[in-house]
Amino acid sequence: MHGADVVIRGRRVVTPDGVREACIHVVDGRIERVAPFDDAPSSLPLVDAGDRVVMPGLVDTHVHVNEPGRTEWEGFETATRAAAAGGVTTILDMPLNSIPPTTTTAALAEKRTAADGRVHVDVGFWGGAVPDDLGKLRELHDAGVFGFKCFLCPSGVEEFSSLGLDQLEAAMREIAAFHGLLIVHAELPEPIERATGRLRGADPLAYPTYLASRPPEAEERAVEAVVETSARTGCRIHVLHLSSASCLDRLDPDRAPVSAETCPHYLTFAAEDIADGATEFKCAPPIREAENRELLWEGLRDEIISAVVSDHSPCTADLKTGSFFEAWGGIASVQLGLRAVWTQSRARGFGLEAVALWMSEGPAAIAGLERKGSIAEGKDADVVLFEPDGASEIDPSELQHRNPVTPYAGRRLDGRVAATYVRGVEVYGDGRFRDEPAGRLLSRGAA
Repeated sequence: MHGADVVIRGRRVVTPDGVREACIHVVDGRIERVAPFDDAPSSLPLVDAGDRVVMPGLVDTHVHVNEPGRTEWEGFETATRAAAAGGVTTILDMPLNSIPPTTTTAALAEKRTAADGRVHVDVGFWGGAVPDDLGKLRELHDAGVFGFKCFLCPSGVEEFSSLGLDQLEAAMREIAAFHGLLIVHAELPEPIERATGRLRGADPLAYPTYLASRPPEAEERAVEAVVETSARTGCRIHVLHLSSASCLDRLDPDRAPVSAETCPHYLTFAAEDIADGATEFKCAPPIREAENRELLWEGLRDEIISAVVSDHSPCTADLKTGSFFEAWGGIASVQLGLRAVWTQSRARGFGLEAVALWMSEGPAAIAGLERKGSIAEGKDADVVLFEPDGASEIDPSELQHRNPVTPYAGRRLDGRVAATYVRGVEVYGDGRFRDEPAGRLLSRGAA
């Protein structure tokens, strides 16, 4: 499917040069020109945003779709519907929680077959770096994955093994040889094991018990190890879902080629407010205290953290029950990230330009999605019409992902996604979805 030829104009268009009046000329799905507001050719259909803000479509590089193998948790059709409804126009699918995990070219082919023709937004894929496949990562790189994910602690699923520190160095040397990217779940197991051992007899339904089981030390030591190894090998690395603000001073790009992301839930919630048994808040690394949350915001202000992505990690409702140690650790929020981050951003004096930098331009740059992430000439015409004012409470029944379990239930969030366009094609508008999915499957180097 070719992108639409259309003109989209607004009085508030978020561009890399700031917010301004503009008329976006879209030809074959790409932005041909960002023109003055009144430069709207009569020969093309016109979308007038009116009072709505025109933003670049969000790029969510941290989404667990889980299909094939655990499609009852989430699938491509439902995940990308939720993305479109949330203003996300590109997702990158994580390699684990599906069966098989994306650790071989055959598994990548299965993923692509499962997704083909069923995605409402553009979808690319991460590969996995696990012990059994070290030495063979170049094959996946050449097949088009955007980089490789590894864990330094147990992943939560037996199909995706973690790397020891010696294996981490081997993976980095291999990936550096072809100028690839390694993305890391940065928690070391030993601090977690020691902390958990000290908690025998503590209430497993109490959130402070779970929080104490994954101390900041686990993240701190992992980030330090990753940065040191990157400095030795020259491998470019990206630290996933940064939770502990004590790691910020370890993310020194002068030492190693390193970037980092955090997630809407770490920027929104605080450990002090999580009730006993509220396992919908469980994730790993955990949501920490309010003071830590504010320091993460300072990390964004200081440009140490360069991306905010969802870590959309859903499961069936029954797997989110029990104690904090029994429940699945993941928060499903691909549809809510923009509103959650905007709600918190505006309260701290940030504008939508900053949100676009963190949630569109930053993730696109990290993943090498050169045609995504901003409203500029030559980019794909992925845009969102966003109503920043007004607020509403989150009703889980209105969420599009397969199992609408969420810690945002009942929470009041600012803003509303009015419409989402992928390469100039409206895929979502005022609560309705395009009948024929318009998303494409992306490959590194061709995206």
